[in-house]
Amino acid sequence: MEQSKTGILLVNLGSPDSYEPADLKVYLREFLTDKRVIDVPTPLRKFIVEAMILPFRPKESAEAYELIWWDEGSPLIVITQQVIDKLQKRLGDEVPISMGMRYGNPSIEAGFDELMEKNPDLERVFMIPLYPQYAMATTETVIEKAKEVWQEKYPHLEMITKDAFYDDPQYVKALGESIRPYIEEHDIDHLLFSYHGVPERHIKKRDITGDHCLKCEDCCNINSPAHTFCYRHQNVKTTQNAAEYLDLDNKDFSYSFAFQSKLGIDPWLSPATDSELVRLAEEGVKKVAVCCPAFISDCIETLEEIGIRGKEDFVEAGGDDLILIPCVNDSDLWIDALETWCTNMLKPAETVA
Repeated sequence: MEQSKTGILLVNLGSPDSYEPADLKVYLREFLTDKRVIDVPTPLRKFIVEAMILPFRPKESAEAYELIWWDEGSPLIVITQQVIDKLQKRLGDEVPISMGMRYGNPSIEAGFDELMEKNPDLERVFMIPLYPQYAMATTETVIEKAKEVWQEKYPHLEMITKDAFYDDPQYVKALGESIRPYIEEHDIDHLLFSYHGVPERHIKKRDITGDHCLKCEDCCNINSPAHTFCYRHQNVKTTQNAAEYLDLDNKDFSYSFAFQSKLGIDPWLSPATDSELVRLAEEGVKKVAVCCPAFISDCIETLEEIGIRGKEDFVEAGGDDLILIPCVNDSDLWIDALETWCTNMLKPAETVA
């Protein structure tokens, strides 16, 4: 069959090449010197990273990565490739698909290169940042990096980016069904939705109205144009969507959401997941299930931060067990969603809504 003129690029955060400290240092330097991750003036950012983080963090992170590393490699990379393999079978070999990572390998540039190698006559790229919710330090930095590559190497291509999909019915279904067996088969007391945290200033910086996010009471539930780029609102909405899909308000356990992975001393979104796990245990919750809907694929933040450290904290505070609910990973329902988005994009331009 004729090769498709549209290529599909799936982009995620990334991973070090191995769990060796030297590889962690390379990875963390690229990650933390991104101005959309640590958004302070460049000289200060370089000082923080080179003098305060890199002398110590690589060894600690290497130990954490070693605990969750698979025989095949980094879980994030392995799972993303599994997703691509399944999606390729759905769409057919004539559709070029590749992966790119914002940090580490394969890079976004390598993803573009692979698509062009598969079809030198490519006319456009449909890029899907694998983040359900929009954030400055995730979706935005992926888009900006992709634009750099596109403009420098492949300006003749049309580039189309998938919007945040936290509200997409197929994604909500995939998320809900990834959670369902764990709340039905385990006698849990509480379900915690744990999202990756960001500094509060990130939320305020991306408030296009300038006076809504974190500036009025219950801002996430009051309609506003700011919600288009508000990570916290989209987290709240993700929780509400899943709760409605699973009818959580009529279950015999409670649920809530929190934010993990704080870095630095500035105010971050709250409550913090680690504090919430301790609080729940101290208040008598014995069995908690935790899902991580900011992540599409299981990674260091889910497998180690929640599945190992979070569980230890919860049990030490008096809980009996913490059940980590896997991400949507390569589930068939998640592949269904990707297939729908890609199929719509592969239609002739005049038929795409």
